[in-house]
Amino acid sequence: MKPIAPSELIINDRGAIYHIDCRTEEIASTIITVGDPDRVKEVSKHFDKIEFRNQHREFISHTGYVGKKRLTVISTGIGPDNIDIVLNELDALTNINLETRTENETLKSLQIIRMGTCGSLQGQYPVDSFVAGTHGLGLDNLMNFYHLPTQTEEQQLLQAFVTHTQIEGITHPYISSAGMNLLKHFVDGFHQGITVTCPGFYGPQGRVLRMGLKHPGLIDQLTTFSYGQHHISNFEMETSALYGMSKVLGHSCVSLNAIVANRITKTFSKDGGAAVENLIKKGLEIIEKI
Repeated sequence: MKPIAPSELIINDRGAIYHIDCRTEEIASTIITVGDPDRVKEVSKHFDKIEFRNQHREFISHTGYVGKKRLTVISTGIGPDNIDIVLNELDALTNINLETRTENETLKSLQIIRMGTCGSLQGQYPVDSFVAGTHGLGLDNLMNFYHLPTQTEEQQLLQAFVTHTQIEGITHPYISSAGMNLLKHFVDGFHQGITVTCPGFYGPQGRVLRMGLKHPGLIDQLTTFSYGQHHISNFEMETSALYGMSKVLGHSCVSLNAIVANRITKTFSKDGGAAVENLIKKGLEIIEKI
């Protein structure tokens, strides 16, 4: 097998992969991703033991234990572009020998759980409640650079969405499902629905400050979309990339979000930090048992 070139797989002086500055032994097989670098310590403060702490740019990671469960929590920063970096590098640490720069003969699957914040697109899903995404529907462009396999139901759901929103003149959406073996654990206390991922916070999420929008009715179209028993519950900026890349690379992923804004009722959480802390506690209780 031909080794991967140094320009494609960048290893630093201490033998760690470049952006996230981790070595293979410094990550667990269960990964919690958070957007905010400051949120890493808010997760790891609940660990019973911390083995490794690494930091490079916005990518901070702590690896340790909750009970007997070994976990890594890592910050991604905001947006699908950062997910491309973090997921590729976590997979490389898991499935590529960094010394020989060749793919391992036996491939391993990671469990990846996002803990983030989002905006609700349904009036009945109030701020401070939680959502587990059944699908990630991307309005970003990341997975259009990869070969993303889609099941028949996913293709039909996506076509119905494109027909409903007429959004293809702006972007070419894609869709990928959550890892069902993880999603099934996040039912009690969680709303479930499609999580839409946007490539920005303002215009792509229908916010108007000083620039007009090409698609001003997007929020209403997302809220009113349904296909069979599926509906759109929320939107944010990472889930579709996590789901799509996890599917391609053979990992299992679920995205959990605390709702901090409800775009239908025009309300915002009075204490988003407390909502996230409650999500972390509830999530860790479940993850420890998986």
